[in-house]
Amino acid sequence: MIKRALISVFNKDEVLKLARFLNEKGVEILSTGGTFKHLKENGIPVVEVSDVTGFDEILDGRVKTLHPKIHGGILAIRDNKEHMETIKEKGITPIDMVVVNLYPFFDKVASDISFEEKVEFIDIGGPTMIRAAAKNFQDVVVLTDVNDYDDVINQIEETGEVCYNTKKRLAGKVFNLMCAYDGAISRFLLEDEYPEYLAVPYKKKMDLRYGENPHQSAAFYEAAFGNGAMKGFDQLNGKELSYNNIKDMDIAWKVVNEFEETVCCALKHNSPCGVAMGDTPVDAYIKAFECDDTSIFGGIVALNKTVDKAAAEEMVKIFLEIVIAPEFTSDALEVLKSKKNLRVIKANKKPSDNFELAKVDGAMLVQSADDKLTEKIEVVTDKKPTDDEMRDMIFGMKVVKYVKSNAIVVVKNGAAVGIGGGQVNRIWPAKDAMERGSGATVLASDAFFPFGDIVEEAHKNGIKAIIQPGGSIRDKESIDGCNKYGISMVMTGTRHFKH
Repeated sequence: MIKRALISVFNKDEVLKLARFLNEKGVEILSTGGTFKHLKENGIPVVEVSDVTGFDEILDGRVKTLHPKIHGGILAIRDNKEHMETIKEKGITPIDMVVVNLYPFFDKVASDISFEEKVEFIDIGGPTMIRAAAKNFQDVVVLTDVNDYDDVINQIEETGEVCYNTKKRLAGKVFNLMCAYDGAISRFLLEDEYPEYLAVPYKKKMDLRYGENPHQSAAFYEAAFGNGAMKGFDQLNGKELSYNNIKDMDIAWKVVNEFEETVCCALKHNSPCGVAMGDTPVDAYIKAFECDDTSIFGGIVALNKTVDKAAAEEMVKIFLEIVIAPEFTSDALEVLKSKKNLRVIKANKKPSDNFELAKVDGAMLVQSADDKLTEKIEVVTDKKPTDDEMRDMIFGMKVVKYVKSNAIVVVKNGAAVGIGGGQVNRIWPAKDAMERGSGATVLASDAFFPFGDIVEEAHKNGIKAIIQPGGSIRDKESIDGCNKYGISMVMTGTRHFKH
């Protein structure tokens, strides 16, 4: 039976509904600060916590509820005779419900306010109360989520109390919240890139129909701390997003954001199948389509510029899963929405990951993001590349970063006309890329050449310039081969493995 409740909330949505219900059930309500004022102004009988503790709020509200008359009332075990005798002796009345949500640190830490102001949004009293209530959940109902109010109201209405399983679940939500909340604060304060404990707070955005395959369950979580391109995008059309859709969107959007020029990326199964620069969005799309007009079917298309009507009209000629771009003209949207299942995504942010995480069985790998294209641009052959070849070399290296290793991209006039990757040696993807990329003159590799065989294949297929990291003990073999065939080679000193 709930006789006394403490309500102190930053987010006041639905709190009046809950408080009125409790008041109708004869529950005494304690409150503090803004919540006390809000309840009182709306005609709900409420007792100020300072009247219970006999101690006014101090230190600009930092100390309100940190008092034995509050925490003794929360933590006393009702079935423990000694506990109950102690609080009775001390004049402490049990508190049967704690309704608290925290200062919005997740939001404020990402806002444009000073460090000192952000520190003030680190909640102390709230976490202390809800942790205490959660520890004593068998006797205390703890509410931190507005979405749980109705369930608790309904249970009390029907049975006069909240069942054990619900109280246990609500307590679990407290510690789940605190894990993320404290993790965000630790990341904010620590300067260690790799702290002793990995605390990476994420908040569930939605359940997904399934994972990579229908028998796998899945959910989508957004970073609770910081920003990112896959956090806060807008879906303007189409079916709900799937696990694979979101993974593919992430890579496609990252590819096009490597460039200032107008670039389109077509992507399938988490690897680019066509990437091209163009004078206009429709030009870039058509060139990306022509890179591989088979694989793009049922794929993802990303553009780093506004999608206009001309581009949209080309896109709807085939089946695509997703079109993602920073903006869409109104007439482009009208065209794209003619395909009711086509997911149209407005990306509001550029990629900003500083770190990448990869789950392995029983552990987590963490690394800094691959955000450096080259260490150097060193021509190592007798023949120097032309300006056009150098442009295509840099283009190819930006694309090859996002192709599964071993990765080879061949380029012709600002288009990745042949892409090969995901093989256990380098010669197979090289042959695949050059076979599909007929007429290409530039080849980019994500890692060094262990043998001279790729140079031999490049020569047979008309390649005139190669860009690769270098660093093999057999680099001279590749350099000599290039000099023999009149191919220019540039070494960058930066490898781009993508497993």
